Amino acid sequence: MQIEIRNAQNLSFREKQVVTLKETGLSTAVIAKRLGLAESSVATLYNRARAKGYETVIVIPGEALSLFDSMEEEDV
Repeated sequence: MQIEIRNAQNLSFREKQVVTLKETGLSTAVIAKRLGLAESSVATLYNRARAKGYETVIVIPGEALSLFDSMEEEDV
């Protein structure tokens, strides 16, 4: 799995860290512990990043979902 953050140039380094970890499904508490921040700081960074209008795209190769192999066999 690959995560792409669009409009990342608008985010600070810490905002990028928080967004990346948040978008992978980690809780605020886990992110705070990992980054050595207070949970309120993580929430603030995440809200600031959202206000700046970033967009997250998760790229999952088709092979990982077993989509293309079965489709090719059906088309034959």
